[in-house]
Amino acid sequence: MAYLLQGLILCAALATAAPFSHKHHLALKLGCATCHQTVAQSKSAADNNLPDVAVCTSCHKPGEVSIKAPSVRTVDKFNHALHTKMGNLAPAFRGAITAKTWLGQKTEAETRLLHLDTKNACASCHQGIEQSEAIPAKSAHFPHMADCLTCHNKIDPPFSCEQCHSTPAKLQPASHSPGFIDRHNRFKSQLERDTCTVCHGSEFRCLGCH
Repeated sequence: MAYLLQGLILCAALATAAPFSHKHHLALKLGCATCHQTVAQSKSAADNNLPDVAVCTSCHKPGEVSIKAPSVRTVDKFNHALHTKMGNLAPAFRGAITAKTWLGQKTEAETRLLHLDTKNACASCHQGIEQSEAIPAKSAHFPHMADCLTCHNKIDPPFSCEQCHSTPAKLQPASHSPGFIDRHNRFKSQLERDTCTVCHGSEFRCLGCH
């Protein structure tokens, strides 16, 4: 009976737990590595760099915290240990947007600029993390591909795709269905050029594919 009661209390605590707020925890002057302790040594995209519950219970009561498994990402190769040594990359991203060499869409660039006035090196890539009051179902806090291409700017699909993605076919937009080449050659797809650059680069030409 006692075990059942403890289980019910634990379930109730988890069910009523407040959404995790990065904003709140950063306001406590906690560095990102205080909780994400494995990042500095992580050399694989498959690593689970979420905090261990034991880290949380140094402040929170047991049962107050529940950490889900990390979401599956399309990036298969990433070295956090290398990138954390580079410092704050926000100025590089801002410079690329200003120089119009950033390969995201125009509306995306406008939103991106809102999060680049930061001294937090982690927040330069994990955009919006400093303002985040809850973790969304599909995280908006992961880097834009256009951010990565600021430095990794040798674009030659599908070969350059395989530097980070082992299965680039899964990255194709829904528009790239059978018959896509024929449809867009006849100007029926109503594509805007800046929607293509993040995969094909800013200097792509029709003859590069055809």
